[in-house]
Amino acid sequence: MLLTLLNIVLPVFAIAALGFGFARQQSHVAHMSFINHANVMVFCPALVFSALLNNPVDLTRGWPLVTAGVLIYIVPGILLALVRNPGMSRQAFVVTGMFRNVGNIGIPLMMLAYGKDQLGDIVLLFVITNLLQFSLGLFVLSSGSSRWEWLRNPNVWAAVLGLLLSSQRDRIPEFVLTTVDLVGQIAIPLMLFGLGVRLAQDHLENVKQALRINVMYLLAGVLTLVPILWLLPLSQDWTRLIILSAMLPPAVLNYLLCELYDVEPRAVAGVVLMGNVMSLAVIPLVVWVTLTWF
Repeated sequence: MLLTLLNIVLPVFAIAALGFGFARQQSHVAHMSFINHANVMVFCPALVFSALLNNPVDLTRGWPLVTAGVLIYIVPGILLALVRNPGMSRQAFVVTGMFRNVGNIGIPLMMLAYGKDQLGDIVLLFVITNLLQFSLGLFVLSSGSSRWEWLRNPNVWAAVLGLLLSSQRDRIPEFVLTTVDLVGQIAIPLMLFGLGVRLAQDHLENVKQALRINVMYLLAGVLTLVPILWLLPLSQDWTRLIILSAMLPPAVLNYLLCELYDVEPRAVAGVVLMGNVMSLAVIPLVVWVTLTWF
């Protein structure tokens, strides 16, 4: 199990390290602002749209999972908003604590731990994450400028379009599907590479603060799980997915969005990196608990 988990988590660090090393070797400062903007506006929407087309979601049958999938992001956000003096911008602190790494760590990890037959439900959680992150998350991050700027973000409309067209997938030309899929595959590696470039430009400071913040994130996740598991009629498979989703490290996309809106990207990069380091110990424990007790 440990070897399997390492095979999933270590590539994340390898790609970030590649960006870090490449940036360090340059004689001039590497500017990722244009690339990061393209990732949020082009590659991420393609990823969301492609995932929904390839894995149709039955919202009627899975209402308990949908409800739980929303609550594991909303409730921690409320709890974290009550923290005084978090050590960084409240916007960055709350958003980074709400949205977990369901994409590049959660999806393969859940499939390996709980079976490929859970893929539809796993993608549903991934879609919920994206919808909330590119609506509520952007709403919070953009509050200093335009509070409705998130409505212009293509990721929101890519998710809506994907939900509407998933039942009509066979009518979409194959070359369109292939193109969208290829474009979407760029998103996650580019996020990680950009994170490495960002870290190469700054010294990683306040390690203790990043550790403390991630501990608060995990505590908020545990406190959120108690009422969700008690109140909602979740199946055993759904319970496992929700528990692991709530305990995943912060998403790399948090750094990307904070960079885009200039909301303490340096501090967020450190918190995201520390959270993924901690996941090497946290994730095996959580998977063991879910497989043993649930």
